[in-house]
Formats: sequence, structure tokens, C-alpha cells
Amino acid sequence: MNELIAIQKIAGWEKLKTLVLDSVSSPITKRVYNMALDEFLAWFQQAPRPGFTKATVSAWRVSLEERRLGSSSIIIRMSAIRKLAAEAADNGLLAPELAAGIARVKSAKTQGIRTGNWLSLRQAQALLSAPDATTTKGLRDRAIIAVLLGCGLRRSEVAALMFVHVQQRDGRWCIVDLVGKHGRVRTAPMPNWVKVAIDAWTTAAAFGEGRVFRPVNRADRASGEVLSEKVFWQLIKPYADAAGVPGIAPHDLRRTCAKLCRAGGGEFEQIQLLLGHASVQTTERYLGTKQDLVHAAQRCNQTASGDLSCTLTPMRRLLAGASRSGGNPLGSPFTKVAHS
Repeated sequence: MNELIAIQKIAGWEKLKTLVLDSVSSPITKRVYNMALDEFLAWFQQAPRPGFTKATVSAWRVSLEERRLGSSSIIIRMSAIRKLAAEAADNGLLAPELAAGIARVKSAKTQGIRTGNWLSLRQAQALLSAPDATTTKGLRDRAIIAVLLGCGLRRSEVAALMFVHVQQRDGRWCIVDLVGKHGRVRTAPMPNWVKVAIDAWTTAAAFGEGRVFRPVNRADRASGEVLSEKVFWQLIKPYADAAGVPGIAPHDLRRTCAKLCRAGGGEFEQIQLLLGHASVQTTERYLGTKQDLVHAAQRCNQTASGDLSCTLTPMRRLLAGASRSGGNPLGSPFTKVAHS
């Protein structure tokens, strides 16, 4: 293994990679680790290497930096290699001292906090209005966008959503006992306009059991049983372009849900439960509550002019009016669209 014999033999490499993937439980981590290890193998075979050593892994990290990958992308790739070294050592395929040396290779540093992307209330309404509601595909896509915006689900959770999850609790619709990241189970409230969008799609598709979202063929008919979460990126892109918000990703709609809930007066603990975070600190970092981008410049101008009077900006009026329309900052504007 010191000369990476197991990696040079595809059968041996696949066996070793399986050990790494079996050691993690999250499907997302499995997928990312699988990609990272395949990238490492392709890089390793491009030129003669001294073996699976600290020097080789350091060179791999340098190659990642030369590709100008983000710090998070480098960190996840280096984590996969450290896991590879640990599993190889535990199974007698690599000397423990070599595995310890590889574990000491520094990864990328994350400096500061990256600001995620999200939509304003008007932009979210425009995105929800973008699909063609006269077609089955348009109804499905509108329902998917509604669930992402209104319930704050991850795209993997939307793809796995079942009819049995959609139930009533305390007189309102909810997504009950949803299994999310790291196997955490939660219940998320569902606004009425989201339920209306789902009902419109399932009525047109003529089914009511199994998975809620399914593929639609060229004849504009629901077909198949499983809609892959990978489809969501391509699904949202044309609607985001049409709504004037290009570059929006599915996870940005989850962040939008949290942002608008917070703007409507939602507490951190409730938003934490909605998103399925393990701690409220994660939710605070997720929302970026340390920095107020909307009012920071306004406050500076008020201080400079000596005018410290409190005035509502148009956005704050919009959010305040939305929150009065039923407790959900997305309530009133989206209800009209959902019935259209």
C-alpha cells in the first residue's frame, strides 16, 4: 500500500473505496467522498508518485489550490483522503506512521463567513409564478418551488417526500416525521398555499400515494416513481432566469424561507426546528444574523446626520404587512399565485 499498489489495481481500489464509503452514514457524504476519491485516483495516475505518503497528499492539496477551488471544496476532498488513510491503516493496508503523517497534512482555512444567496418576497413570488400552470409539468414544478420556499426543505427531502408525510396537526397541514440530514426526524408546518399547489399537481397527475413528486414525460404525463434530487438544479434554472434571479440554486430557496420567516418575527428556535439544524448556533450562522445588510448603511447615514429617528423602509413595510396577513411572511402574496 505504501506504493499505492491497491490503488493502481482497480479491483483493489474499489475494495478500499468501499471501506471508506461504508464508514459514513450520510448519503450526501457518501456521494461527495466517492467523487473526491475518484478525482484523487485520476490525479495519482497522471504522473509517477512516491506512493501514498504525506508528500503525495500535500501535492494533491497544492493541485486543488491551483484549480482555485473554494475552501469548503478543498476541505471535503482532504477529509476523504484522511478517511482513506485511516481505513487503510485500520485494515492493515497502510503503516500507522504513514497514516498519521497524512492526517497531519493541513487543509484549507476558512476565513470569515460566506454570505449565502436568498430572494426577497417579491422575487420569491415572481419565481413561484414562473412555471406554466396550464401544463402538468408546470404544476409539478410550481409545487416543488412552493415546498422549497414555504417549508424550507432540502432538495433531497423534497425528492423523498411521500404522501404519508403530509398530514394535519392542530388544524393545519404539516410534513410529519420527515427524516432529514444525519437521520434527524422533524415535523415542518405547511402553509395553505403550498398544500394548494401540491393538490393542483397531484390532481392533474391523477395519483395519491407513494412519492409526491415524479417525472413528467414529453407527452406531459406523470411517469415513473422516483424524481432524482439532481434534477432540481436544471428544473429551477429556467424559472430563475425568467423571474430575473439567475443563478438561484434549490438550497437558496430553503435559505429564503428561513430569511422571510425571521423577517416576519419568527424565533430562532422555531426556525431551527423548521430547518432541522442540530443547534440554534447553526441557524444563526445560516441566517447571517451577525450582519444586517438591509439597515447597516441606513443606520450609518442616520448617525452621520444626527437623525436617529426610526423609520420603516419600504421592505420593512412589505414584510410587516405580509406578517399581518396570517403569521406567515409568505402568506398573502403567494395565496393569490397558488390559486391562479
